[in-house]
Amino acid sequence: QVQLVESGGGLVQAGGSLRLSCAASGRTFSNYAMAWFRQAPGKERESVAVISWSGIITYYADSVKGRFTISRDNAKNTVYLQMNSLKPEDTAVYYCARNTADFTSSTWSKAFYYDYWGQGTQVTVSS
Repeated sequence: QVQLVESGGGLVQAGGSLRLSCAASGRTFSNYAMAWFRQAPGKERESVAVISWSGIITYYADSVKGRFTISRDNAKNTVYLQMNSLKPEDTAVYYCARNTADFTSSTWSKAFYYDYWGQGTQVTVSS
């Protein structure tokens, strides 16, 4: 059984920064791509960023490009999301998830390809 535990959320003013962490249990963390999704109240869950098992390949949603950076430390079984220049529209519950298959620039954003999800961490950006 794989467990994903997010942390690092909180309340921040617009223009500020937060760093989210997602700690994974299990010995096979480094074999899988990992991603961040988010869900705002009353909205569908949307993809934010993905990172390959090696950390070499990353993709981002257009809404966060240039502001967010996904990274990982396989020695620590942890994936990160550095969020800068935060906007009120970034307010959401952020989830990390494990990818089950090779991804492409067009498939990485589909929740269907993720098998394990964390419980989420709340990010609130005030204007």
